[in-house]
Amino acid sequence: MVENQGIPVQGAQVVGRVALLLRLIGRNPAGTSLAEIIRESGLTRPTVHRLLSSLAAEGILDHDPVSHTWHYGPEIFVMGAVAAQRYPIEELARPSLRRLAAETGESAFLSIRRGAETVCLLREEGSFPIRSFVLHEGVRFPLGVASAGIAILAFVPEAEVEQLLVQDEVFVTRWGEQHTPEAVRATLARTRVTGYSVNPGLILEGSWGMGAAIFDRANRPTWALSLTGIEPRFRPERQPELGRLLLEEANRITQLLQKPGLPGHPG
Repeated sequence: MVENQGIPVQGAQVVGRVALLLRLIGRNPAGTSLAEIIRESGLTRPTVHRLLSSLAAEGILDHDPVSHTWHYGPEIFVMGAVAAQRYPIEELARPSLRRLAAETGESAFLSIRRGAETVCLLREEGSFPIRSFVLHEGVRFPLGVASAGIAILAFVPEAEVEQLLVQDEVFVTRWGEQHTPEAVRATLARTRVTGYSVNPGLILEGSWGMGAAIFDRANRPTWALSLTGIEPRFRPERQPELGRLLLEEANRITQLLQKPGLPGHPG
C-alpha cells in the first residue's frame, strides 16, 4: 500500500511500535523485563512478544534466559558504530567530560535532545566517592525535568516551549508538583539569567544536577553537558564555579561543532 492523500503507509504503526520498544529497552543497561516493557508500552503481551522475538531474530535485541531480561543486540552496536562516524559528538565531548570530572570530582554527562526528551549518551565518573545514580547512558527524561533538559529547554523558542509544557495529570503525577508548567517556567527563567541550569534534587531527594546547553550550526540547543552529585557538593557558594566550568566546556564544543567541514550532526 502506498501513501495517498494523507493515508498512512501500511506498516507505519509497526515501525512506531518497534521504535517505542527499542527506546524502552535502552533505558536500562542492566536489561528490561517483559512485564516492564508491556506496562510501559501499553501494548498487549502477544504483540510485545511477537515484536521482541522478531527483533531478536535479526540480532537487534538479545534475551537473557537467566535474568529473563531484554537487551540491545549486536546489530545495534554495528549501527551505532556506523552512525558515530557521521555524528562526531562523542569524540568532541569526551575531553570536556574528562576535564569536568577531573576539575569538579563529580560525574559528568552528555545528553542529546530527541523530540520532547533528553537521552544520556556519555558518562565520565569523578573522583568523589559518593555518587548519584539517577543519570546513566540511555536514560531518558522529558525536557524540563533533569538539568540537561532544563538547560536545553531554556533556549528553545518560546512558542515551542509552550507546546512542550502542555502536560497532563499523568505527567504531574509521575514527576511531581515541582514539574508543573508554572514551576518549569520559573526554572527556565533562572536558567536564562545565569546560562546554566540547577536541578535541586527535584527527581530524587538529595541528588542535585547542573547543566549547560550545546548549540548546533543553526544555533539550536541540541545537546547538554551536566554534572550530578549529592546536595552538599552543590551548595549555593559552589554553583557559580560549577556553572562557569560547564559553560566553558559547552561553549568549546559548540565552537568545534560549528567549524566548516565537520561531518553532519542531528538537527
